[in-house]
Amino acid sequence: MNSFNQQNNDKYNKLQEPSVLDIFGDETLEMQVQQLKNDVEKNTELLNESKELNKKITEFISNISHELKTPLNVIFSAIQVLGLYKDYTDENYVNKQSQYLTIMKQNCYRLMRLINNLLDVSKLDSGFIKLNLHNRNIVSVVEDITSSLAPYVEDKGINLVFDTNVEEKIMAVDSDKIERIILNLLSNAVKFTPKNGEIYVNVEDEGDNVYIKVRDTGVGIPEDKLKVIFERFGQVGGNNINNSKGSGIGLYLVKSFVELHGGEISVKSTLNVGSEFTIKLPVKVIDEEKCIDDDCGNRKEQIGMEFPDISDIYYK
Repeated sequence: MNSFNQQNNDKYNKLQEPSVLDIFGDETLEMQVQQLKNDVEKNTELLNESKELNKKITEFISNISHELKTPLNVIFSAIQVLGLYKDYTDENYVNKQSQYLTIMKQNCYRLMRLINNLLDVSKLDSGFIKLNLHNRNIVSVVEDITSSLAPYVEDKGINLVFDTNVEEKIMAVDSDKIERIILNLLSNAVKFTPKNGEIYVNVEDEGDNVYIKVRDTGVGIPEDKLKVIFERFGQVGGNNINNSKGSGIGLYLVKSFVELHGGEISVKSTLNVGSEFTIKLPVKVIDEEKCIDDDCGNRKEQIGMEFPDISDIYYK
């Protein structure tokens, strides 16, 4: 009897012991559960990224609409006022007509800048933007652009200083793209720097690389914005002196133009102290090509688009 009970107990214990199939089945189930958890986490992350991107796109479209509507409204208003003065020949009225024409021109430049930026973003995405490289004295290129803006910046009550540790550095660059880079950085510096502030532009020769720095003593950029400032829809927004927002693509284009030259751009900033943008460009020279002088034929138009209210200095 005891022997019979022992045999039954042994059979019962064997039944309770997990088989090889049970063990592998449990492990497979655990792996499946873990895989499902990973998939859920990944999909949740993608969903959050998608929501954030949609939010940025919505803000971008809103800002673009505002950027388009504002100059159009100003132009339309100026046209209406000009219609009232069209039959007057008095000198005062003639002067008013001239003032309104200047306003219209300035806002046309604003529209041109925005449209050109949007077209450039599209070309960058399609890979259609190519550099027109020539050997240039990069020091003269940057200094000439800075000097062209000096009267305007100083009229704003801001001190603009250019400095360099070398008088000449020949390298292959697309001077039009370098011009747009510097103009955009200076435009931002002016927006973010209050009266009696200072803006510094430096060109430093470090052998195989040239560093171009634009530093201001403005309001600074919040730390959380520094991470997205070069993204396509990234913008500081609301922190400039006029409390106005831009389109959010200017610095994206700046970064893209720098990278097309094989360079890098970085920024450091402290609130209520100022910001500094640093461009690092590798020095490359086109063999057997002479250095050509900087052609400022298109510069007036570029300045007019980046600084619309400066146009009356150049286009009277």
